[in-house]
Amino acid sequence: MKIKALETLLANAGQRNYLFVRLVTDTGLVGIGEATLEWQEKAVDLLLNEWVASRVIGKDPFDIEDVVGGMIRDQYQGGSTVMTAISGAEIAMWDIIGKATGQPVYRLIGGKAKQRLDAYANGWYGGCVTPQQFAARAREVVARGYRALKFDPFTTAWKILDDEEADAAHAVVAAVAEAVGPTIGLMIEFHGRLGEGDALRFIRRLDAYNVVWCEEPVAPENLEMLADLRRRVTKPISSGERLYAMADFARLISLRAADVVQMDVAHCGGISAAKKIAAMAATQDMAISPHCSIGPVALAAALHVAWSTPNMLKLECFAEFDVDWRNDLVCGWNPLRNGSFMLPERPGLGLELDEAAIAAHPYKALAFPSLWDNSWRDEFTGTAKVSRV
Repeated sequence: MKIKALETLLANAGQRNYLFVRLVTDTGLVGIGEATLEWQEKAVDLLLNEWVASRVIGKDPFDIEDVVGGMIRDQYQGGSTVMTAISGAEIAMWDIIGKATGQPVYRLIGGKAKQRLDAYANGWYGGCVTPQQFAARAREVVARGYRALKFDPFTTAWKILDDEEADAAHAVVAAVAEAVGPTIGLMIEFHGRLGEGDALRFIRRLDAYNVVWCEEPVAPENLEMLADLRRRVTKPISSGERLYAMADFARLISLRAADVVQMDVAHCGGISAAKKIAAMAATQDMAISPHCSIGPVALAAALHVAWSTPNMLKLECFAEFDVDWRNDLVCGWNPLRNGSFMLPERPGLGLELDEAAIAAHPYKALAFPSLWDNSWRDEFTGTAKVSRV
């Protein structure tokens, strides 16, 4: 069996454009992947159709280590754009392997390693401004069955968090905690906003709350700063979504700069790379929780990694807080039940693309807003969805 063609499809989903990858084999099997990268979908699309296609066409999709390892070696410059292109093709190769063997991917990369896989909600707080609005929305999310929620309470803060901003962010956290009760976990999303001193002061204000982790409290590329901060706080730290090379994850883990490693399967090199990162983390008794804020195919890939990995915690979920047509793009696929993920049972990733639905939602330029002005909060997807509870 050989790969004979690479195809890409772009679909708008509100604040993101989902970039899907399709690998066609000479046996008729088709594998799908996802290579969504905010602001850079067109650049990734070009890389896929020019460079990645030249590296995968004519190759056996079972030869992942050789094909993908060669691309990672030869891409030379590194970074999010090329690694996302490689990751999208790698995910599609695994989908082909699963279909060819008649097995869901998780069974080929370790089998079922957990009895239950809970989701944590993200994207649910679109349009929320006041603590009361955050609290009301949080209650609705918990009513869906979620036992943990992630949110960014910092509006437009960058590096410095003055007293007024800190008090406002703390009021949001306090309101959500009171609304959902002490048994619901809170993930505080910093988006790498703060300098170490201000991050330290704010995290120390969270001791009274059930905080599962503080995510990217400082610049994600400064692993030494992150490690220093982690040693000075009592709440767990998570990071890794904006790392792309295996060597960077090795540094994160060897420095013990976080308690939870958040590789993104669609950016770090794909499913095989994510499993290797998880194994490295396990040697240091560190957990993983793959970052997954993009589309349904990327979620499916993360889902198979999650089910097959013993040191896996909860998995991020935007699926119920995205645009209304999200599931239509993949033939109505929805793996969620009452705040938990179902075990995939169909061969491969377990879903297929719907070309008509994708064509009905064409690419929209510059869809993703800045995280440092009010547009990201005011336009955040999810407001309509969660209000239907």
